[in-house]
Amino acid sequence: MNDDQKDVDKVSGVETTGHEWDGIKELNNPMPRWWLWVFYITIIWSIGYWIVYPAWPVISGATKGSIGWTQYKKLADDQAEIIARQTIYMDKFSRASFQEIMHDNELYAFAMAGGQAAFKENCATCHGSGGAGNKGYPNLNDDDWLWGGTLEDIHFTIKHGIRSIDDDTRLSEMLAFGKDNLLKPEDINAVTDYVLTLSGKEQKPTYERGKTVFQENCASCHGLEGKGLREVGAPNLADAIWLYSGDRKTIYETVFYGRKSVMPAWKDRLDENTIRALTIYLHELGGGEPDKPPLQQEPVNADGTGQ
Repeated sequence: MNDDQKDVDKVSGVETTGHEWDGIKELNNPMPRWWLWVFYITIIWSIGYWIVYPAWPVISGATKGSIGWTQYKKLADDQAEIIARQTIYMDKFSRASFQEIMHDNELYAFAMAGGQAAFKENCATCHGSGGAGNKGYPNLNDDDWLWGGTLEDIHFTIKHGIRSIDDDTRLSEMLAFGKDNLLKPEDINAVTDYVLTLSGKEQKPTYERGKTVFQENCASCHGLEGKGLREVGAPNLADAIWLYSGDRKTIYETVFYGRKSVMPAWKDRLDENTIRALTIYLHELGGGEPDKPPLQQEPVNADGTGQ
């Protein structure tokens, strides 16, 4: 269509583009001025971005840009900033005792944040992301502790492990009374039934025999009432908390085959401050116990003798 044949819309008086759909003609209106300015600005901005930041792909990766910015450099700067912030608390944290940390709001928050991160990275695989445990892996949210739940107890367990290769590891052993022929099959069945009664299950006809077997073979670790002994890591058999399940089949297997699960020692894998933060985090999950009170000393006279 030449200039003499321009089609002008009769209603708006605006020239059309010559396109028409179902009687609707497309008007040839110019773009809004504000839109054009925004478009021009984005072009100018993109040119500046290509110059300042790494943008053009090259064989070695990408152009470095005039300011030398890279994602790796940004990450390093962010990490340096985090470390600098941590340093403010870390020096104070490393010198503070557990009790001082527990009574300092800032150090306590610092320990909880660091402990939670360390737990998710190192412990959650076995104990679960929330510390609820699994079969064979203790629940850290309750108040049932094999070796004690004070800050010092937990710290020692994390540091040296249980039945690990560490020289100071906590050691205990549930004997394989059946596999090693220490008890007859009928005695194992009887003591299994007796153990079930300790947590409230119905007594069986073998109760007295099972009680005798228990007292002669198990009470030295678990106690006469089956309430356990923390000094040797023997669990309480009189509650409803079971590490491997409390059904008869599992208890029988435990008596017959024994249990020798391992918790690794972390002192060579984690630094001391991380272990201390992890200690506080685990203590505060819900089952932590107060520290043992200091021993009461006898008053001393001025001459050095006791009263």
